[in-house]
Amino acid sequence: MRHLNAGRKLGRNPSHRRALLRNLVTSLIESERITTTLAKAKTLRPLAEKMITLGKAETLHARRQAAAYLMTPASVKKLFETLSPRFTARNGGYVRIIHLGWRAGDGADMAIVELIGSELKEIVPDKKKKKAKTKEPEKK
Repeated sequence: MRHLNAGRKLGRNPSHRRALLRNLVTSLIESERITTTLAKAKTLRPLAEKMITLGKAETLHARRQAAAYLMTPASVKKLFETLSPRFTARNGGYVRIIHLGWRAGDGADMAIVELIGSELKEIVPDKKKKKAKTKEPEKK
């Protein structure tokens, strides 16, 4: 029985799990939308929301705490300069999880994790995919 054992192990040892979650939070802040498994997404949500709450504090101590957790200085800068002003009027609920279905390779339940407000940004299409050409109507 797992009484009083909260949290998911994600099939990793503690140091690997911490590194994975730090990388996921950093990627979410930098790109504002990531695709991952549902278990990772549910574990990621409270950590990402804590980082955004730190960004809203806008103190030196909060910036140092965020820098200690996030992996890149660019993500810390984006958190404090662009994301925290977006969420100043909002009291929590900064992250949305959208279920995608099952992954083809191993059947893992997949999800999109995105920051609220990032759905307004255009999704950049893959360079390999060709755009469908639209036929122009014939001129008479």
